[in-house]
Amino acid sequence: MRIFTTFSPALQRNLLLLFAAGLCFWAGLAGLLPTLPLFIETLGASGQQIGIVMASFAIGLLLARPSLSRLADEKGRKLVLVIGLVAIAIAPFGYLLVQGLPHYTTQVSLLGMPVPVDFSLLAMMLIRAFHGLSIAAFVVAYSALVVDISPPANRGELIGYMSLVNPIGLALGPALGGFIYEGSGFFWAFLTMGILGIVGLALISQIKETYQPTPAMTNGDQPQLFWRLLWTPRVRTPAIILLLVGLAFGTISTFIPLYVREAGISLNVGLIYAASAMASFGSRLLVGRASDRYGRGRFITVSLALYTVAMLVFWTARSAPIFLLAGLLQGAAGGTLIPMIAALMGDRSHPDERGRIFGLVMVGFDVGIALAGPIFGGIADLLGYRGIFGLSGLMTLLGVVIFVTASSKDLLHSLRFSLSRGQDVYSVDP
Repeated sequence: MRIFTTFSPALQRNLLLLFAAGLCFWAGLAGLLPTLPLFIETLGASGQQIGIVMASFAIGLLLARPSLSRLADEKGRKLVLVIGLVAIAIAPFGYLLVQGLPHYTTQVSLLGMPVPVDFSLLAMMLIRAFHGLSIAAFVVAYSALVVDISPPANRGELIGYMSLVNPIGLALGPALGGFIYEGSGFFWAFLTMGILGIVGLALISQIKETYQPTPAMTNGDQPQLFWRLLWTPRVRTPAIILLLVGLAFGTISTFIPLYVREAGISLNVGLIYAASAMASFGSRLLVGRASDRYGRGRFITVSLALYTVAMLVFWTARSAPIFLLAGLLQGAAGGTLIPMIAALMGDRSHPDERGRIFGLVMVGFDVGIALAGPIFGGIADLLGYRGIFGLSGLMTLLGVVIFVTASSKDLLHSLRFSLSRGQDVYSVDP
């Protein structure tokens, strides 16, 4: 970690405050993973309805992603960080308020067909969509800010270290949320997550911005130009593989608590997320610096293959140790993939477009999470929860094939970049 000694004391303080705020963000967000599906179930929701409510997070994320990504370029990263933490602080209290609403169901006509609407679940969907603003804002601004200050030769290393907030937060949050829920119920578990968001806001308020928008950026750009960037070669393939990984991640984040209960296994689900976070922590420590030396491509390929193995282990899991092993494998895969994608897109973007580029490539991940809940929730209602993890493994296997064959300008360059030390032809750094 000697790279930090090269920074000024002011910059070191900024990074420390940013890291601490990131811990509050991820712990506050992930602390609801073991409890929120069970909370929704108490409202009378089916497996598919639970999936739809959980997927509303990604719908809010998708709707907010373009404007918040542009805002990070036009107005600076700090404002967008604040928006993300406001959502973390408010959403848990919104969920608790739903319990006080009258349980009322009515029929509405949709394309001539009667559709039952439960107002409690509708309120949960709206709050969950608002909660989605958190990742749409915080992750893009956090990644852009870190890349802004990282020297290109050490970009992977610094991103790897600063992205440790994710596994640490994902380890602390679910374990804390799960234990508080088991000991005191939903109210105290949700209250704790909201308080973490408030603490994160206090930390972010002390950060001094280093990025200064250019006059051209403050004038904004057309929304269609934002989406047009999605189909450019430097963004398209990373977005597609994140779509496929998003399907797998959405399956894990939505259905693991229900799957463990269906399997009849006595296990605190928070421990699965904690195992995942531990493995993610270890992989991030190692791969960032190595990717600066050996290239990003091979690490992305390995992470996609490892994600496939993890989903297949979930599919075959019939005991607590196997579930924990699957969590470890998934954590190692995600802990490698996400920082490598961030470093890759940092290599492929200029500072005044970094927020938009990061936002766009994560659209694939958002869509995958949004589709995983309702699609796999419907399949789970028919076939059980086990089968949907096998299907998710097929999605990530397809991601391996796509990245190996289409990560660069043609097949030969793609094979070199994804499997060896081939140069990234889309990098904007000399």
